[in-house]
Amino acid sequence: MNIFDTHAHLYDGRYKEEGISPEDVLFRAKETGVTRILIPADNEKTSREAMEYVRKYDGLHGVSLYCSVGVHPHEAKSYTDETEEQLRKWLGDRKDRKIMALGEIGLDYYYDLSPRDVQKDVFRRQLKLAREFDIPIILHEREATGDCMDILRSEELISSPGVCHCCSTSPEIAAELVKMGFFIGFDGPLTFKNNKKTPAVLEAVPLERIVIETDSPYLAPVPRRGKTNEPSYVLHVAEKIAELKGMDVEEVTELTFQNGKRLYHIEE
Repeated sequence: MNIFDTHAHLYDGRYKEEGISPEDVLFRAKETGVTRILIPADNEKTSREAMEYVRKYDGLHGVSLYCSVGVHPHEAKSYTDETEEQLRKWLGDRKDRKIMALGEIGLDYYYDLSPRDVQKDVFRRQLKLAREFDIPIILHEREATGDCMDILRSEELISSPGVCHCCSTSPEIAAELVKMGFFIGFDGPLTFKNNKKTPAVLEAVPLERIVIETDSPYLAPVPRRGKTNEPSYVLHVAEKIAELKGMDVEEVTELTFQNGKRLYHIEE
């Protein structure tokens, strides 16, 4: 079994605080069948941390690691011309650094940690970078669907524009994102007992556009809810998809593994 966790913040300080080593995380991942993990960033600092994690641990226990660079909407207020130039340098050297995406980028009006006009400006600027370097994005959208979709509709997107991570939109918006070329990421909330929205989104998304993720160390799935999430738990997301779709778990893991490779243009 090969499983691709397409979104896990493995550099997060929570692991160190709890005494959880990268060696243990990757060992448990491989024991569960996880052989690919993408480590996303949310600002310049974590972009460096994601790249460093890949440099140090890629291949450990047979797990291939990849990363992204980018500025999350929470961090949009810190985005400067210098930040953009640094992103441009990294993206220009992306193959050697195993940078497979630009992200997380987008809009978040739930917390409003950066002014909304700044979020929108930084989102547009990074979409232009994605177009310049022909690289997929990791889209973060929360409570900002209208503005987010307006921007995506107005910008020229590359043919395979990326993934809507931890998708919390309506089924109708998810279907529109798929028509734009996006993959849709599913994680722990799909397994939550009282969550009716995400299963409805899953129903609207064709199998060839589904990827699975943990968003580690956050959003641990049932039956691990409340624990520090890690890639080995992504199997529970696959099990839930199999249950809802009437499929074997092995079918779901193989399907989403291949989808993840297509999303991030991974050939090996």
